[in-house]
Amino acid sequence: MTDVSPQPLIVSAGEALTDLVRTGEQTWTSHAGGAGWNVARAAASLGVPSAFAGAVGHDVFGDEIWRVSVAAGLDVRFLQQVSAPTLMAVVHQVHPPAYMFLGENSADLHFQPDQLPTGWMRSVRWIHLGGISLARAPLNTRLLELAERARDAGAKVSFDPNARNVHGNPAYRPMFERTLQLADVIKLSDEDVRFFYPESSEAEAVNAMRELNPGAPLIVTRGGEGASLFADGERRDFEAVRVEVIDTVGAGDAFVAGLLTHAVRDAQAGWSEHIRFALTVGAAACTRAGAYAPTLADLTALS
Repeated sequence: MTDVSPQPLIVSAGEALTDLVRTGEQTWTSHAGGAGWNVARAAASLGVPSAFAGAVGHDVFGDEIWRVSVAAGLDVRFLQQVSAPTLMAVVHQVHPPAYMFLGENSADLHFQPDQLPTGWMRSVRWIHLGGISLARAPLNTRLLELAERARDAGAKVSFDPNARNVHGNPAYRPMFERTLQLADVIKLSDEDVRFFYPESSEAEAVNAMRELNPGAPLIVTRGGEGASLFADGERRDFEAVRVEVIDTVGAGDAFVAGLLTHAVRDAQAGWSEHIRFALTVGAAACTRAGAYAPTLADLTALS
């Protein structure tokens, strides 16, 4: 039978992992996660054909990520399962967050871009990069080369570094700057800005990034304070959508998904419209526990 499923319009490439979170002195709980996978799942939940491009293990954790990916409507032809353990984030303290990654020779590092479905670059509108994947060799160079090929084929690239402790390695800095230069839109949280430019004011940090890529809109999100757009030599601020916050985990990834899905659905709209929609998606994600992927119905309920 011929496969007539639509090719994804958004592909988020990077890491899928299992969050193992301490819930008590001797108790833990696990959740499927990872910045790249969260973005793809949220985009699919918003109704745009989407895929996560990456690898997980042939183990109980990889099987769970596969199951949730199918349930979310992701195109699982882009999700590879390999004979290596699934990457794991161990959150051994929640308040304040303290975590470590268990990923020596883990499955994510074995992702093979040449095994992705034939012809997908002819349809994809956006490819998203970010998370810890760009700090993990040899995966990082494979992902960047994949994004470069997709861009050459007509896709656009989005980038959210999503700062974590692994990004403090000096070896990551060239990858960070190279991805900044490649991107068609750049999104950081205000915490990311402080992480990557600890000796600079926000204005100085923004100027440094704009010098590397003066053409791409740069968006700084500020949690409950909304977001700022830096483009065309100007700054524009946007208010947050007010909700009762249950959990902010995954809100930044939901924002990115909202940004990209709106850019796909209404490519003629400006970045201001994309950001307003993304802020609503991010707010909706905060109304549920965990890295929740909002639906269009959730957004309607907030209006």
